[in-house]
Amino acid sequence: MARPKSEDKRNAILAAATQVIAEQGLGAPTARIAKVAGVAEGTLFTYFESKDVLLNELYLDIKAGMREAMMGAYPKAGSIEKRARYAWLQYVNWGVAFPDKRRTIAQLSVSDRLSEQTRAAGMRAFADVNEMLEASIASGVLRDQPPAFVAAIMGSLAETTMEFIERDPAHAERYREAGLEAFWNAIAKK
Repeated sequence: MARPKSEDKRNAILAAATQVIAEQGLGAPTARIAKVAGVAEGTLFTYFESKDVLLNELYLDIKAGMREAMMGAYPKAGSIEKRARYAWLQYVNWGVAFPDKRRTIAQLSVSDRLSEQTRAAGMRAFADVNEMLEASIASGVLRDQPPAFVAAIMGSLAETTMEFIERDPAHAERYREAGLEAFWNAIAKK
């Protein structure tokens, strides 16, 4: 009889994959991921039947953690600017707190190894933000741009902000506010 799978081992593999991919990219060998996780490579494939399955589950795991950090106290009833500010600051704070996850999700997001179902599930996790963007465009508060384009602008400006915070943590608040101002000015109608 096969032993039941351990949630601790699964989590160790996901944590190791995050670290190794952040360091070496998506081409990192599964043997290295298994070694960092402290399991045999065969054990990795007991939990994830292929590297693609591992990458898809890793993407969803990181997105779930990001969603928890960003959307826990999301002010659904707040003004558009308040909601955009909240989402921005939470995203930047998450990225600064978890640089390996940030680097890994960036690589996974542009990978052709993710299934369309995985991408869709990752987007559903942020339905509140997408709803806010669509309502804001319809009401004339934000420029008429596709929500995916606005999200890409946010991601690019947030990435720049996070990099500067990592390099110069003493001025973190300055960079957060400057990045937010640039983001708001890029998406809001004047």
